[in-house]
Amino acid sequence: MAGAGVAGLSCAAALAGCGLRVAVFEALPHTGGRAASWREPLTCSMVDIGPHVLTSEHRNFISLLERLGTAGHVLWQPEPLITLLDAGQQLRMRAPGWPPPLHGLANLRNALRCVSLRDLLSNKRVVWEAMRLDEATTLALDAQDALGYLRARGVSERFIDWFWSSATMALLNVPLAHCSAASMMRFFRWMLGRSGYAFGFPRIPLGELFAPGCRRMIEATGGCVLTSTAVRDITLTPEGHFAGFVLEDGLEMRAPSGVLALPPQALAQMAVRGAAGSAGLRHLICTAGRFASSRYISTMLWFDRRLGSERFWARVSAPGDLNTDFYDLSNIRSLNDGCAWIASNAIHVGDAWAWSDDEIIARTRFELAEFHPHATQAVLRHAIVHRISQAVPCAAPGVEAMRPVAMSGSPGLWVAGDWTATGLPFSMESAARSGALAAEQVAAEHGRVLHLAEALPETHGLPGLLRKRTPARRSARR
Repeated sequence: MAGAGVAGLSCAAALAGCGLRVAVFEALPHTGGRAASWREPLTCSMVDIGPHVLTSEHRNFISLLERLGTAGHVLWQPEPLITLLDAGQQLRMRAPGWPPPLHGLANLRNALRCVSLRDLLSNKRVVWEAMRLDEATTLALDAQDALGYLRARGVSERFIDWFWSSATMALLNVPLAHCSAASMMRFFRWMLGRSGYAFGFPRIPLGELFAPGCRRMIEATGGCVLTSTAVRDITLTPEGHFAGFVLEDGLEMRAPSGVLALPPQALAQMAVRGAAGSAGLRHLICTAGRFASSRYISTMLWFDRRLGSERFWARVSAPGDLNTDFYDLSNIRSLNDGCAWIASNAIHVGDAWAWSDDEIIARTRFELAEFHPHATQAVLRHAIVHRISQAVPCAAPGVEAMRPVAMSGSPGLWVAGDWTATGLPFSMESAARSGALAAEQVAAEHGRVLHLAEALPETHGLPGLLRKRTPARRSARR
């Protein structure tokens, strides 16, 4: 197994659970990948690379936590779903369990405080199309950019600026003009066709939710997890079958099966030894190099006093903004020192990437004070800035069509990661599902039966009825 992030560890733990011995090689000095945690030396706080939020739709990740016994460490917040800060207004958005799409009515009053009824109704064509989409018809939109798609369907510029731009950046980590219409509409059809969802927050460091438990499962069957041990090359037999990995120190590790659970940029740097005819694997490596990543800046601030009881809020995007969402970890991790610990995310940053830490901290404090005005009176005890150059792949037009399936193109070798064809947005949930899908196929090759991957979310209520009646689905049944 190459890679000890969510995809690699979840896959390896699943295989260990059915009796296989697994070796995991990780280039970094720690496990967890982009969901890792470590102790910050000055405050002694266990910090994550960036703050993360789960949703009740994270079925595969939650299932993993249940198998590991750590699901109870997630703090769920059913109401409000989220608090939005829009031009000084705090809008508490709800997600009741009403039949879809009636659940959207719960936030109608909040929406009409910010946009006109005419702006709202300009989405009618998009809503109608979204309710009728299935996965196949969604993917047919992949070549279009989301902004052009919305404009072509008559959505007002005001509503695009207020809702679509913010939602796409926050949920898909890419600006609307550079986003695949398929990626956007997949998410929107779930928002329309599913109800009663909630956000959840790790009460403990994110990496501790899954990494230690997965490692214990792997080691319990005689396997191992080796950090600071990069996989450099892939070795194939003359027939093109997987033979093993070559580590950075030149040591060759032979195995009957392998899984590449790596970010696409790391996979793109790999070489293949042997089997000149392994066109499928070489194509996979070439495709991986075409994925671009969204850059994040995560800022963490420690203050001398509490700032309020809110756990999580997001900003409706406006020109000049830096941060997208904020987390008060002192209200999530039940800290008892009377101080506030605030974490924020700046997603797909542009010029701010080159700002100094002091500039980023100052801007983050300014945006924090727009939500908590009394934060200007608090004393900042400590601050750190994380720059994450390869956070998640960008959901650009054409990317959905590039996402590879679990088979690598060489027998005995599979691929996993949030960027693979999981039917989900790039996320920890996508990584967990990819690990489950790969584990099922590896186990089957070794005569074991695994049923781990959760079914993709489907729409209910009126959207579900309309989806089942579309001509595309009728013809597919014939």
